[in-house]
Amino acid sequence: MKKNWIIILIIVAIIIGVIIGALVYNKETNTENNIIQNEIEEISEKTTNASIQKKEELGEIEEIETNSNEEKISPNCLLTLKRYYKECGHLLNEYISIPQNLVNKTQKELEDQYPNWKIEKYSSTQITLYNEFESSCGQHFVLRSDNGKIVIYKINEDDIEELYQKTEIAIDYLTETDKIEIENGIRVNGIEELNQLIEDFE
Repeated sequence: MKKNWIIILIIVAIIIGVIIGALVYNKETNTENNIIQNEIEEISEKTTNASIQKKEELGEIEEIETNSNEEKISPNCLLTLKRYYKECGHLLNEYISIPQNLVNKTQKELEDQYPNWKIEKYSSTQITLYNEFESSCGQHFVLRSDNGKIVIYKINEDDIEELYQKTEIAIDYLTETDKIEIENGIRVNGIEELNQLIEDFE
């Protein structure tokens, strides 16, 4: 009976010894690993700092400032070009869809792209640019009657009427007031105004 107790005590002692040894070994290993990890981090930080300092000395690092709140041009933006011609005193408006190369541009980038134009209005959906020219607009027209149809003449720089377009719009279907105006010649400035007038007569 005593032999059994002695054997049990020896086995328990061995198990306890193994457990204590394993704990001590793990603790030493973890300590060594932590030391190694800390040394790696220190070396990495020193290397990174040295690299940044070297790039700064060489001027390779550029500071980039961004403003996420800055308004940018939408692909659905409407662009209005306002042109004032000093020679004839006419202001012509041209409405166009935004060119692809201006999409997502800021107001500053738009100014750089159109340095000779004044930005009258800027938003993501609507932009108005204004410019003045010393010349004549070259878009002066006269509507007259010819063989019962409306004919469009363009007035050149010498104030001479040149045939621009013959239409199929019959004078007979216009009001008496319109007929008289056509006979006297209706002056129009700009393609937009011309197209609107033709549309009204059709």
